[in-house]
Formats: sequence, C-alpha cells, structure tokens
Amino acid sequence: MERYEINKYLTGFKEKLDSLKESIKLDEVEKEIAILSEKTNESGFWDDAKESQNTFNKLNSLKEKIKGYNDLNNRFEDLKVLDEMSQEDETLNTELEETIISFNTDLEEYEISVLLNDEYDDSNCFLELHPGAGGTESMDWAEMLYRMYLRFCQKNNFKVEVIDYLAGEEAGIKSITLLIKGKNAYGYLKSERGVHRLVRISPFDSNKRRHTSFCSCDVTPEIKDNNKIEINADDVKIDVYHSSGAGGQSVNTTDSAVRLTHKPTGIVVTCQNERSQLKNKEVAFSILKSKLLQLELKKKEEELNKLKGEHMNIDFGSQIRSYVFHPYNLVKDHRTNYETGNAQGVMDGDIKPFIDSYLKYSKKMS
Repeated sequence: MERYEINKYLTGFKEKLDSLKESIKLDEVEKEIAILSEKTNESGFWDDAKESQNTFNKLNSLKEKIKGYNDLNNRFEDLKVLDEMSQEDETLNTELEETIISFNTDLEEYEISVLLNDEYDDSNCFLELHPGAGGTESMDWAEMLYRMYLRFCQKNNFKVEVIDYLAGEEAGIKSITLLIKGKNAYGYLKSERGVHRLVRISPFDSNKRRHTSFCSCDVTPEIKDNNKIEINADDVKIDVYHSSGAGGQSVNTTDSAVRLTHKPTGIVVTCQNERSQLKNKEVAFSILKSKLLQLELKKKEEELNKLKGEHMNIDFGSQIRSYVFHPYNLVKDHRTNYETGNAQGVMDGDIKPFIDSYLKYSKKMS
C-alpha cells in the first residue's frame, strides 16, 4: 500500500469518526445513560417488570453504542501510532495494511448499526413473498428468493420460522410468510420491501426463450405486547380451514389453519404452521397487528416524502431491484444504483451490500 493510500485511509477514518460522533450525539447519549442508570436504582423500579425490562434494554443498547464508538476511536489512535512507527521501520508495513483493512471493515459495520435507530429497527420481522405476473415462472422466482433470504439469515445468525406456506401447482410457491428473529432483523430487511424482477432463460420453456418474472416482498416488524395497535373483534372475519404443506409430519390432520380478514383495510393474514388452531390464531393476530402498524408507518413516511414502503403493482416499471441472468449477469438496485455482476453470490445470500447501500441512501433522503 502506497503512502498516499495510507494517508487517504487515515484522513477518511478521522472524518467518518467525527461524523459518527455528531450523528449519535455522544454527549446526549452519555447523559441519557446516566439518567437511566439512576432510574434503575430507584425504589419500586421492579414493580413493573415489563417497564423495567424495557429500561434495561434501552440502557444496554445505549451503552453498546457508546462502547462501540469509544473502542473504534481508541483503535484509531493506536493505528496512528502504528503508522508513525512503520515510517521508521518498514517491517511493520504489512501489519499496518492488515490493521487498516480490519479497521475499515469494523468502522463500516458500526456506521451501518448507527443507522438502525428507527423505533422498530431492533425488532424481529415478518417477511412475505408473493409472485406476480408470470405464472409458474414467478412462482419459481419466489422460491429462489425464499432460498436467498434463508441463506442471508444463516450468514447473519438470524433464526427463521415458516409461518405460512402455499406451494405452486407445477413448481415454486404461491406465497410464503416467514418470521425472522434476531437483533435488528427488521432494520436490515425492511430494505427488501418492494418488487423484485428476474430476467433469465426459462427452465420451463422448451424453446429456451428469455422470460421476465416478478415477485413482491413485504416486511413488517413483529409487534410484541403493543397496546398502540388495537383491533376491534367485529372488524375481523375468522375462517378455519384444512392445512396444506410439503407432506409428512408437517401436514396437520385437523382444521387448524386460520385465515383472518381485516374488513376495514382488506388485509388478509393466514397461518398454518402450528398444530393448534388457537396458536395459529394467536400468530395470525400478531401478523395482523404488524401489518396495521406498517400502514401507520407508511402514512408517516409518505408525509415525509420518504421513498420506502410504497404500494406498487407486481409488474413492469415497479421493481426496486433487477436480477439479470441473461444475456449477462447483473443485479442492480434501482433506488440506490448499487449493482454487482456476482449474481450467483447474491442468490446465495450475499445481499448485505444492497442493504447497507439502502440504509445510507434512506438516511440521506430523510
């Protein structure tokens, strides 16, 4: 690594650390930590278990944010010392380069984590896939996206539960609902909300023609004990039906699957994963709450002219991302213009660069 490159990295690191310090409002966060810490020592603090746990969670989150920044700042000071030493001892150049690369990666990760500061970003989330125009082609595309998100979750230590699954007649899936659990699951995956477009040579076309397929992805935060969302029982139609599935032990033998229809909004939620009808109903209402919350968030976002969560038709001209497998390999996000020629890597779950780019983009748009 040339001297000018090293100086460029060091200057960039300093600018980014200063920007992060301003972004996270370091002094204000430290004051809030002091207030919350004092609150935990008050008599009667544990009288309300739910409220006390929320306080502890917030306190730990703020401490983690401060610790992350301070650790990086201290490492940057050590990096500057190593740089000075390497100018006198060339044998340290390799260590300096490795340290710069490592520091750059960790600084990028911290910068992204700071962007996850919206109210529900740290929540688990429900992710739904619905194929659009294209018939069997789009159903197969939905299954490919399902695999992509499974791989992404595996790489990032997220747990995945299949809440509802409806297979296609010939291939692929008609619809699927996943519950994805993990820190900042919603914060990361909210960037995937929208229409995904595929261009490829169809494996279902004997003439090997190129086809375009579409699939919509909807992502909502999981709402736990949220009293802000109230559902009037008279507004919900509840249907019970026989579960379907992949076969074997996964298929229930009773009418335990549940479908909820929210009359005022037309939202339909289904759940058939649990063997108990009562449990399926409970999960379905949880998803319905999340969807109603998402409607509220959309209204707020529209008022602020934010380009996310917009309703789109599942067809041409409405996609957020295109995946082209023929006549070349290219995956491009149409919101951020981030793109890569490694289409296979993306389908294997390497979508983090797209997510990071979107988070930075949405921050600029706010």
